[in-house]
Amino acid sequence: MKLGARILKTGVAIVFALYLASWFELPAPIFAGVAAIFALQPSIYRSYKTIIEQVQGNLIGAAIAVIFGLTFGHSYVVVGFAVVVTLIIMMKFKLEGSISLALVTIIVIMEFQEGSFIAFAMWRFVTVMTGVLAAFIINLIFLPPKYEERLFTSIKYLQTDIIKWIRLAVRQASEHTSTKQSLRRLRKQFERVNNLYKLFKEERGYTKKARNMKHRKLVVYRQMLITMTKSIEVLNRLHLHENELSHLPEKFHIMIQERLDFLLTYHEQLLLKYTGKLKAEHTTWIGEEEFLQRNEVMDIFAQHIVHEHASESEEEFSSYHLLHILSRILDYEENLEHLNTLITSFIQHHASESFKEENEEVI
Repeated sequence: MKLGARILKTGVAIVFALYLASWFELPAPIFAGVAAIFALQPSIYRSYKTIIEQVQGNLIGAAIAVIFGLTFGHSYVVVGFAVVVTLIIMMKFKLEGSISLALVTIIVIMEFQEGSFIAFAMWRFVTVMTGVLAAFIINLIFLPPKYEERLFTSIKYLQTDIIKWIRLAVRQASEHTSTKQSLRRLRKQFERVNNLYKLFKEERGYTKKARNMKHRKLVVYRQMLITMTKSIEVLNRLHLHENELSHLPEKFHIMIQERLDFLLTYHEQLLLKYTGKLKAEHTTWIGEEEFLQRNEVMDIFAQHIVHEHASESEEEFSSYHLLHILSRILDYEENLEHLNTLITSFIQHHASESFKEENEEVI
């Protein structure tokens, strides 16, 4: 088990909430610690949204608790009815994210035993909000998340792994079961990378220049993820049609292998290009004389299909499965070219020395 920043921040937020409640001499500081657990979020922007929603949800919960407490008393049945009403109102106003803490607020307020109920409810509400505020402060200043670094690093390592398996699959050097298990693992890892992209997307820039750069980065990273998806599709097709691939005419097998080797190297170089280690105008790995264009590949394929159907060869040629493989490869190629265009455009607009040094540190 890895001890991450989220685990540390949860512990620090609870301790800070307890000390803050004690320092203000609030009753039952333990409820501030409980509120801090619910309020802690994986990003600063989500923490900001959460504190707004928690304030609204806790106001609703506190108001209903006071109304039901003054009107019907504090029995367990009344608490249950108050919870039901709160749930209806919260879902009506689309505040599902703060329901849990609002229900906690109802319970801690309706726990009242003696004294002034209004004062008791007010102090319990303040105690809960102290925990929410403590969690926001900790998330803001203690180990703030750097999702861009984690995102690019995750993309780099996952894409390298996919490229390795494609090279093995096209040469039919990998075991069928191993490739199947790896595909399942790669898809799960892709989901985690996609979640990192969503967290990075939620981060907000504080200046116009930072926001513009952020928007361009998002476009590049989104295309990186799309291209990664296309590479996984290529690997999946090579795995599904492993047997058919072995029975293809040798010229097609060599053509597929050479083209994929070319594209995989191209993909590796694009990741280097984004970090500033490759010149933006460097495109010598594509457009070489020996590299067939997409229309030339399809022409060769069509001519061979016509030839096979015209001849009376006993060897069965699976044009259907070959078409599936070629379509995935050509789709992957188009997305690589689009990714190259976006990276080149991004570097031309924002290639400063500080940006290059920052991305080199990520690598």
